[in-house]
Amino acid sequence: MLSTSIRTHSCNELNEKDVKKKVKLGGFIHAQRDHGGLIFIDLRDRYGITQIVFDPKDKKLFSEAEKLRREYVIVVSGVVRVRPKDMTNNKIKTGGIEVLVNKIESLNRAEVPPIEIDDRIIANEDTRLKYRYLDLRRPIMQRNFIFRHNIIRTLREFLDKEDFLEMETPMLVKPTPEGARDYIVPSRVNSGKFYALPQSPQIYKQILMISGFDRYYQIAKCLRDEDLRADRQPEHTQLDLEMSFVNPEDVFELTERMIIGLFKKVLKIQLKNKFPRILYSEAMEKYGTDKPDLRYEMFQYTITDLVKNSDFQVFKNAINNGAIVKCLCVDKAKDITRNQIDAITEFAKLEGALGLAWVKIANEKFESNINKYFSEKIQKDIIRKVNAKDNDLLLFTAETPKKANSILDKVRQKLAKDLNRIRKDEWQFCFVTDFPLFEFNEETESWDATHNPFTLPKEKYWDKLEDDPGSVSSYQYDFVLNGCELFSGSIRNNIPELQEKVLNVIGISKDDAWKKFGFLMEAYRYGSPRHAGFGLGLDRLIALMLGYTDIREVIVFPKNKNAQCPMDGSPSDVDDKQLKEVNIKLELGRK
Repeated sequence: MLSTSIRTHSCNELNEKDVKKKVKLGGFIHAQRDHGGLIFIDLRDRYGITQIVFDPKDKKLFSEAEKLRREYVIVVSGVVRVRPKDMTNNKIKTGGIEVLVNKIESLNRAEVPPIEIDDRIIANEDTRLKYRYLDLRRPIMQRNFIFRHNIIRTLREFLDKEDFLEMETPMLVKPTPEGARDYIVPSRVNSGKFYALPQSPQIYKQILMISGFDRYYQIAKCLRDEDLRADRQPEHTQLDLEMSFVNPEDVFELTERMIIGLFKKVLKIQLKNKFPRILYSEAMEKYGTDKPDLRYEMFQYTITDLVKNSDFQVFKNAINNGAIVKCLCVDKAKDITRNQIDAITEFAKLEGALGLAWVKIANEKFESNINKYFSEKIQKDIIRKVNAKDNDLLLFTAETPKKANSILDKVRQKLAKDLNRIRKDEWQFCFVTDFPLFEFNEETESWDATHNPFTLPKEKYWDKLEDDPGSVSSYQYDFVLNGCELFSGSIRNNIPELQEKVLNVIGISKDDAWKKFGFLMEAYRYGSPRHAGFGLGLDRLIALMLGYTDIREVIVFPKNKNAQCPMDGSPSDVDDKQLKEVNIKLELGRK
């Protein structure tokens, strides 16, 4: 029972068992109706709705009720009574009763709200964010954040039973390169020096493992100055976790139990007991991405060796210039028209492709205007390689490996939506493992860390770190749901000399490494267990569980696409006095 000195019950609590009980309710006026002299009001709080009634026999009270309007906040006292049978409302929990009001305890007036509160008409994004406090009153938004609370509570309960300690790491940290730009904070007491807001608690949770806290977690705020999209915000929340004395499989097994238990408790859904493990190389070959959506087929295949001796000059020229040829097999494509093929080709061009070649399979042969360039043997070899059947459509691209994978991944996703191939009632999780430690940056002609420079390379590649970085496989892994990455994690590199070599490959010298990460590398000199963990994007997980693609629907006060908050006006100007205190002078407009 919700009971305070002001209200005795919530607006979702009373039922027929409470008839004749004296109660006090408080809430927002959701709707008002005048029926035959009686005034009915739907009183709303975050728990639900209760109908309250004003009788004209009490003229003074009735007169006050006539002045009430939508979104006024009132506290009333009255007596619970049964609704007439023909006036019950089975859609709400309190639909069998109503409260006959005998006193308005307090009242707080409201202007006419600029947005609707009842979910029937959704305002545009900027209006919703400007009046976020009104947007959050909407029942669906209240549901979202109650759901979010239940998710986080359930995760905490699980981790507590697994002997994890919830520990906090600093919000003012040393700037370190982690892939995105830092938000920097000037120090007033250390003139000319800056803190960074944490992109993640990465280094600090590693130090906690060195400190002997073998199981740590945190519901952590992470801040990154990056371009925004539907699943990105300047600040997001993650379940940050680290474990000592573990291998990747230990992390996977814990994750499975945690996620299976979460879905069962919160969504009443029983997931499979084990999620697939997919090698990075397999994911890139088969899906063209390291976050594959397993809810539909349409697989990719590299066929460079099969077509290099064909008569198709487009492929031959591309291969001679270092490209690969990949094929996407679209099964059961009998009804796909030439216009649809042309449309998907134009889509691929927008994604960076020079074009798409295509054939349909009929009588186990190519059927297209390019089939004459491929011998019967090459056609059969390709059909066999891609497991094609009659009426399948094959789409080809000849690009660099990275570009070919990206283009066919986008094409696969679009076709799955256009052809209604996505099994929308499924939850397909997987772990992608054995990532390469480095990736080559063609723009800078240098090596970057694929994910995290603190990842441990697999032992058999330690001697190849500096001579052949592209061959080095690591203990990096991702956790994916329906084509969305939920977390990245790894076994951490706890060997200082090996860490120095890794950082050197990505252009961070020993001196720079100690300047940037010296406190971590120094800590490792005093002994460390092998440890691993992850940072699970809670906003993204919660959004997916609720059926959203936009994480702003599950963040209380998000920013818009320009990283601004229309409600409070941030970011905003800072006065000269504040700037002077931190020894900063603005020179806007200079290059």
